[in-house]
Amino acid sequence: MKQLILKQLLIICTVTLLISCKEEKVKVYTDAEKTTESKKVNDFFQKSFDEGVDMYPEFQTRLGIKKDYGKLNDNSPALAEKNLKTNKEELIWLTDSVNVDALTKDVLLSYTLFKQNIENSIDDYKYRLHNYPVNQMFGAQSGKPAFMINMHRIDDVKDAEDYISRLSGFNKFFSQLVKNLEEREEIGVVAPKFVYDKVIDDSENILLGQPFDSSGNQSTLLKDFLNKINKLDIDADTRSGLETKARQALLTSVKPAYDGLISFMKGQKERANSDGGAWKFPNGEAFFNNALKRTTTTDLTANEIYEIGLSEVTRIHGEMDAIRKKVNFKGTLQEFFQFMKTDKQFYYSSDNTGKDAYLKKAVHLIDSMKTRLDEIFITKPKADIIVKAVESFREKSAGKAFYNRPAADGSRPGVYYANLYDMESMPTYQMEALAYHEGIPGHHMQLAIQQELKEVPMFRKFGGYTAYTEGWGLYSEFIPKEMGFYADPYSDFGRLAMELWRACRLVVDTGIHSKRWTREEGIKYYTDNTPNAELDAIKMVERHIVMPGQATAYKIGMLKILELRKKAKEAIGDKFDIREFHEVVISHGAIPLNVLEDFVDEYISSKS
Repeated sequence: MKQLILKQLLIICTVTLLISCKEEKVKVYTDAEKTTESKKVNDFFQKSFDEGVDMYPEFQTRLGIKKDYGKLNDNSPALAEKNLKTNKEELIWLTDSVNVDALTKDVLLSYTLFKQNIENSIDDYKYRLHNYPVNQMFGAQSGKPAFMINMHRIDDVKDAEDYISRLSGFNKFFSQLVKNLEEREEIGVVAPKFVYDKVIDDSENILLGQPFDSSGNQSTLLKDFLNKINKLDIDADTRSGLETKARQALLTSVKPAYDGLISFMKGQKERANSDGGAWKFPNGEAFFNNALKRTTTTDLTANEIYEIGLSEVTRIHGEMDAIRKKVNFKGTLQEFFQFMKTDKQFYYSSDNTGKDAYLKKAVHLIDSMKTRLDEIFITKPKADIIVKAVESFREKSAGKAFYNRPAADGSRPGVYYANLYDMESMPTYQMEALAYHEGIPGHHMQLAIQQELKEVPMFRKFGGYTAYTEGWGLYSEFIPKEMGFYADPYSDFGRLAMELWRACRLVVDTGIHSKRWTREEGIKYYTDNTPNAELDAIKMVERHIVMPGQATAYKIGMLKILELRKKAKEAIGDKFDIREFHEVVISHGAIPLNVLEDFVDEYISSKS
């Protein structure tokens, strides 16, 4: 009897314990508790962001902050080590000090994204040298002058002195850069030969004109500085004194900075080879697989991406052939490609008249789209957008078009840059798709809205996921088709040509980095399968080489957005509203594709 009683007591205690544990697991937190815990986490996000801003003076400038206006970024390995240490400390805090169950839904999303970001950063530290800090796409040789010209405003004498101070910092920054390049060479990360002449040319362009030579022309940076101070309401002596200081900084800091980089690049060029794939890096295969994962925010393998690309190329070729028949072109699709490449009716002249006409037309395309945004969007950006030609000092090596987001404080609009260096690479039939992608409803729509989001941590306002951002850009080339744009069949062909270009990227990027294609094989694939100019193909293949995996994001992201839209349409039926769908896609800022799918699923459920 006594044993029976003890067993019953044991059962009662066990059941009580299980009930207690169960109750603890399903504890419901009050709104006040959620507010408190969520505020704690948001305060942490803001503190982390502010500390990051303090470390990067150039990012401060992009945000419209003039705290360290006379400084350039640190470019030393010590900073990378410091960031790693900070990431590890922040991960410990997030893991040990946050009650995840007590967070509001929005803050939980921010928590998940932030934690994932720093986990990735910690994991990717081993690949920190698997890149080319200077190349034909980007780097200090062109990036620093572009930053000074486009970002450093001069509103008073103090700003002018800060400009000079930044010029005086060029030599230190470039010296660190050369050391970084040497560190990479020690482990076998050396750019292929084609990169060097382009970087050297960009560098030498900065040293043309006064005060570097006795020509009658002003150098790029001196011209920019004088244009800016000439707009100030200051006396002649003050203006003259500033000019003297700027000339001195250019001679004593900027010139030795570029001379040092040029000398190193000329020397390393002799030690470089033509191998372009990431497979040549230490643990190159693992690095590239990781790069694809980070870029696409999916688990797609290199071969799966390659096969998707082949399939999409075939589909788009079919749609282009239908247009060939529609315009009554007598010949094969390849012959139609050649016609589109060479017929003068599709190109503006290469003189200033032609370039001005291109820019004017681009502005018209964006202004026309602005009048139709209410049809497809609920939220629209407050920031404006302008169109500019890529500056002459970097147009030879820069991409054909790109977008710079507006200043967070509203002091600078978003900018759609068109590269008019080679007008034969900028056909009129691609103008619509290009303007929609870089401008509206593409990157400007998305990135400006992202910066203007309320109640969202700063790291999300300025963060990004390439597959999401570029997937939206490519999707934005397609949306106008449904709105009645691309009325000219040649423009619709141009839209398809640009989508085809992104499909080919899946094939060539993985071909180079996973299947060991040569640069020449990549170029041939583009010229055989697209109507684009050979220069386009060369630039794109060279981009693949210096940015492994990056170009796969566009098509993978677009396909996911279209897949989710189809899913929502089929589930919701007549209740489906394209404006609501777009609000779901862009109202949270940049997010991984799997998180985007979760939001679309919630949207579908809300309509059931």
